Amino acid sequence: MFKFFTPSLTKFITFLLGIGLILELVSRVIVERLWFQEVGYVDIFAEQLSWQLGLWVIISGFSWWFLWGNLRQAERHKWHFIPQIPTKNKKRRKPLKQAKPQLIPESPSLGLFWLIVFTISLGCLMGFMLLYYSEVAYNVWNPDFTLPNITPPLPTPFFLDSVAEILSQLRNQLWKAGIMGGIIIVIFVNSQLYFKIISLTFSIIFGLVLSGNWTRILQYFYPTSFGEVDPQFSLDVGFYIFTLSFWRLVNFWLGGLFLVGFILVSLTYLLSANSLSQGKFPGFSRFQLRHLYILGSLLMSVIGLYHWLARYQLLYSTKGVVFGASYTDIHFLLPIYTIASVLAILISLWLLIKGITGWGRYAQIPLLKRSKLKKLPFSPLPFVIYITVIIISFLGQQTVQSFIVEPNELARETPYIERSIALTRHAFGLDKIQIKTLNAQGNLTANALNKNRLTINNIRLWDSRPLLQTNRQLQQLRLYYKFNDADIDRYGIPIENDVQLTIESDVKLPKIAKQQVLIAARELDYNEVPEQAKTWVNQHLVYTHGYGFTLSPVNRVAQGGLPFYFVQNIGTENNAGDLQTSSNAIRDNIPIDNPRIYFGESTDTYIMTNTEVKELDYPSGQDNVYNIYNGSGGIELKNWTRRLLFANYLKDWQMIFTRNFTPDTKLIFRRNINRRIRTLAPFLRFDRDPYLVTAEIKNKSEETSLYWIIDAYTTSNRYPYSEPGDRPFNYIRNSAKIVIDAYNGDVNFYIVDPSDPLIQTWRKIFPTLFKPLSEMPISLRVHIRYPKDLYNTQSERLLTYHMTDPQVFYNREDQWRIPQEIYGENQQPIEPYYLLMSLTSEAQEFILFSVYTPTSRNNLIAGLFARSDGDNYGKMLLLELPKQRVIYGPEQIEALINQDPVISQQISLWNRQGSRVIQGNLLVIPFFAEQSLLYVEPLYLEAEQNSLPTLARVIVAYENQIVMSETLDEALTSIFEPEKGDSSTIIRELDPEEQIIIPN
Repeated sequence: MFKFFTPSLTKFITFLLGIGLILELVSRVIVERLWFQEVGYVDIFAEQLSWQLGLWVIISGFSWWFLWGNLRQAERHKWHFIPQIPTKNKKRRKPLKQAKPQLIPESPSLGLFWLIVFTISLGCLMGFMLLYYSEVAYNVWNPDFTLPNITPPLPTPFFLDSVAEILSQLRNQLWKAGIMGGIIIVIFVNSQLYFKIISLTFSIIFGLVLSGNWTRILQYFYPTSFGEVDPQFSLDVGFYIFTLSFWRLVNFWLGGLFLVGFILVSLTYLLSANSLSQGKFPGFSRFQLRHLYILGSLLMSVIGLYHWLARYQLLYSTKGVVFGASYTDIHFLLPIYTIASVLAILISLWLLIKGITGWGRYAQIPLLKRSKLKKLPFSPLPFVIYITVIIISFLGQQTVQSFIVEPNELARETPYIERSIALTRHAFGLDKIQIKTLNAQGNLTANALNKNRLTINNIRLWDSRPLLQTNRQLQQLRLYYKFNDADIDRYGIPIENDVQLTIESDVKLPKIAKQQVLIAARELDYNEVPEQAKTWVNQHLVYTHGYGFTLSPVNRVAQGGLPFYFVQNIGTENNAGDLQTSSNAIRDNIPIDNPRIYFGESTDTYIMTNTEVKELDYPSGQDNVYNIYNGSGGIELKNWTRRLLFANYLKDWQMIFTRNFTPDTKLIFRRNINRRIRTLAPFLRFDRDPYLVTAEIKNKSEETSLYWIIDAYTTSNRYPYSEPGDRPFNYIRNSAKIVIDAYNGDVNFYIVDPSDPLIQTWRKIFPTLFKPLSEMPISLRVHIRYPKDLYNTQSERLLTYHMTDPQVFYNREDQWRIPQEIYGENQQPIEPYYLLMSLTSEAQEFILFSVYTPTSRNNLIAGLFARSDGDNYGKMLLLELPKQRVIYGPEQIEALINQDPVISQQISLWNRQGSRVIQGNLLVIPFFAEQSLLYVEPLYLEAEQNSLPTLARVIVAYENQIVMSETLDEALTSIFEPEKGDSSTIIRELDPEEQIIIPN
């Protein structure tokens, strides 16, 4: 039969595939270098590439050398024929007496059945390992860029539970079962070729896994001391953050490598001399056993290292009453792991001596006198002792817990509870929170409100959800525009007469004051372009950018109850491309020049600029205005070589054949800001809410005013005794702020917390990547804010870890919770919200705030402030309320609102008239100087057929009064100056004895 795949043809195809792979890798490296050069961080790329490539070469090279060398040695020492073994009834012939020891089997022989069983078992184990390590490598190199952190999790060694996990996947992923079957078949058909291929495959995989974890290896070589030691081993915390992870990674690699080597060598010996066709394996020779002893020694040394590292892993135990090592872990498991580690190392040394010297003969086992296994080539006693210790570790743990710890648990666990409390509070920055008391005595008056007029003027009546619904109907302008989000910020806005409170006052307001606003970017979403217009030219040359933004004060209402806009629409009487402003004063104070958005949250396509085809700039009436990009972003496509490189990289061959390119054409890709920063700094964790800022930066050559600010965190899951809760980390610091130019794509990293050891380590590694915060332009620095992701993390931890007394913590006597609120028709946890108010001085501060209630009650118990301005950035204040008095919580206030017959009747009436009432966020506004609390909740009215919410009413609760009015001013006047109140205002006096029914 004619053979299509001759050896020569196979080599030629392999050669072509190898050349193609090399060219693909080289082209990708060149493209990546050009991109890093464009953003100004080519040195960062060189550092990353050198470490990744170096690690892959070293790890894969060493792994290949080890496996290949062991296979070659096994080929030399394997059976080439079935040896003749003398029996007891026959005297040995003279040639046999002169035979070399290695030619005589020194272990029990195996019949065909057991030979097949061992071969299939080892083959299946090899298959399981291949699937497991391949999946680990795939996950390392294919991160999900939508996640806050793309650093791969630390891989765990291959264990029996890994086999069980893969077996559970075989039912739904039949291709994995096919691989397992193929491996078994190939072992029986051509084991020699398969073993070489599998050695190369595992070597490449090990290299990929460790090079993909280059960030952990770099941290090991550039550690920074934390200046703190753990309470158990008295080691610097940096050991757990930087060193322990590295050695666990080494343990993962060497454990897999030595196990693969042991399996390959064992199969080589078992299948030698056509043992399957002969129906018998004669046993292992002296040299074969020595070879296996050395491999077994290496494997046991890795197991010993695993047990030694497991001692430190106890500091992350989840089996006690608190996170971290508990009484049972320290007094039972720690000695057991130490003994297991020492035993494994001793067994390793014993096997190494046997492997080097060939020392030792058969082990006589009386219990197996009548068995074929009555003689073993080694003593099983060390392994029996080791396995016994492992069994004790499983069985004894529960025994110690049940009979020693639980009868006197609090006394036994108190030292470890104290450790967990102290280290968790420090890891999440809770130990720096200042504590103050607010008595909520109700001292607010009309004059006090006027003194706090700037606070009142910034109480948020609009949140992002109704504003986005309005934007999408009134400000989207074209189908392909999209408002992805609306973000809270503050800007210096001229104070206008129509925003003053109606309460008379002699208090003078500044001409320009901070105003809390909602800003939303009008981005371009190519997915919304009509299908008939989705051509290659439109996608990459025409629809290139978004245009403009909306800016709305949080407390003002336009005609018809719609949001009021400081900045909106596109086009004015003087210039069709200008954004409309509400007044000349706004135009003078809010930069709106060049509002083009080439880089944003929704921009996922790559584009070519400066082509023969002009770009769609913005709509003007029924027509469109076109423009040519003149920014600094993009990579020049100045020759055919680059066109070929990028066409191959993007797999877009139209780039080669199009005639629309000019000598000045640029390619801009990675325009999504989340993808952009994750590519530059994959070792950081990023906030999920980038926000847009409009600012004028002096001494900047390009006319651009829009910037994205993103918070970045350094995190770790290796901080000892720190409980992570539901999060994948147990240490976090807001170490950096990132600014991205929405027009040019420039990216700058600024260090916010230089005291953080993790950011110090990354600054050592990449000294040109980070800049001090002082270098951030002042016009951008005034817009930094305390990030919600960090706040939510700390707030959730504070629910439990505000308790510092071990007994109170153990009994959870003072556990807090996040209260619920009704938004629309659904209950949801109250989200933290920004306030613009005076906290400890008369100056207005931008503050993030949320409240807590006890788990067993609904009254208000505390509130947490996080400050955002100037030198106070990052400082936190816990506001505690008196426990001896009942102060209404948000759930109780909403229940009182919904129980009020007049208010509920009005809401029911609106709901029956083709509309739907949406209860907005309930805000708790504290006043420190007056020791008072004010509750404000907006009501929105939304038509069933047209989702355009309008602000219908504002509900205010203070002390024993609830008021519903058309405006916030009228509601406050009705409470504090009732003689001037409006007749349409609903006022209800609360009865302290009234039962409050809170819905589940």
